[in-house]
Amino acid sequence: MTLTDTTSTRTVVAPGLRDRPRMSRRHATRLMWGIPYGVFTSALAIIFLYPLVWTTVSSFSPQAGSSQTDGWGFGNYQALADFQAGIWVYLANSLFVSLLTVVLTLVISFFGGYAFARYNFPGKNLLFLLVLAILMVPYATLLIPLYVILNAIGLNNSLVGVALVLTMFQLPFSMFMMRISFESIPREMDEAALVDGCNSFSALWRVLLPAVKPGLITVGLFAFLTAWNDFIAPLILINDTNRMTLPLAVANLRGQVMGVIDYGATEAGVVVLALPCVVLFLVLQRHYVRGFMSGAFKG
Repeated sequence: MTLTDTTSTRTVVAPGLRDRPRMSRRHATRLMWGIPYGVFTSALAIIFLYPLVWTTVSSFSPQAGSSQTDGWGFGNYQALADFQAGIWVYLANSLFVSLLTVVLTLVISFFGGYAFARYNFPGKNLLFLLVLAILMVPYATLLIPLYVILNAIGLNNSLVGVALVLTMFQLPFSMFMMRISFESIPREMDEAALVDGCNSFSALWRVLLPAVKPGLITVGLFAFLTAWNDFIAPLILINDTNRMTLPLAVANLRGQVMGVIDYGATEAGVVVLALPCVVLFLVLQRHYVRGFMSGAFKG
């Protein structure tokens, strides 16, 4: 579309049409790279989802040597439900340990991250490095000393002791995550809240807490997933059948007479273990991504 000026021979191109070739080239470039990207990401999704789908289907399918030998059904899940104290006891134990770990991790990392981000005190950076240094120590090597310490304070063979151990191993990442979450918030927000009549605690509760919510959700999600799926800590610290967590119960269930493995019941246990993690991650995925991006931009 062109417009002709009657007083001259100039031809004026409409502004909306001037950038059409450039927009077409940009669209073609995006389409050219979008197809391989879509194919690559779809292939990755299939690779990662296939084991979970295969396990779910196999837990219902008939298998020799399992509790579901004829037709499709819930025989493997029934075997899991009837194992020793029962699946509901082990689910309750895992849920208790996971929720207590999440609560302790959130409270400690929230106030610790706020202190490291907003206050200056002697040895601040050294203390923070010591907290992060826990990541450098192999996880399994600390369980025996922790077993001795928990036994001395009367928390051996208890779910509370397991939750305390799991909280300790979550603190380095959680403290780092909350520190960068607080540092991404301008200090002017604290000063404005103080000017409006808030004290330090009310400013933290009313102003900063909503601002760092994505970081808290990320920390809580990581703490829950770690505590829910952890096997080594309950194996070392728990010796009572009624206090076992679900991963430990599934591991005991898979071993049968003469060393034969009950794959059907094991697959049912894997599905039960994975289902809460998948649902929780899908529900909190948006906040999880925002939490990781919270420290990317400051000010």
